[in-house]
Amino acid sequence: MPKKQIVLLPRSKRILSEMGENIKLARLRRKLSTEQVSQRADIGRTTLTRIEKGASSVSIGSYFLVMQVLGLEKDFLLLGQDDVLGRKLQDAGIVSKQRAPKRQ
Repeated sequence: MPKKQIVLLPRSKRILSEMGENIKLARLRRKLSTEQVSQRADIGRTTLTRIEKGASSVSIGSYFLVMQVLGLEKDFLLLGQDDVLGRKLQDAGIVSKQRAPKRQ
């Protein structure tokens, strides 16, 4: 079975690329080599290189492991923390169904 192709919008690609660059800068600030980080995160060096380039095909777990090695794991808690749109929808009282109704 062929692997499913991941399609991202250009804006999303830029965000991932910036995240990868931030991870790389954090590694360099700590004066850690790619070999050291990849061994501590128990991933391959090529996976770490792809993370630092912001590859969308790398699992979020691998991103988390690298951030954990760098001491940045708590930054994951910041994802979606201030959901402005969600709060506006909640305040507006818009109700959405959890599931579509069953067909008969």
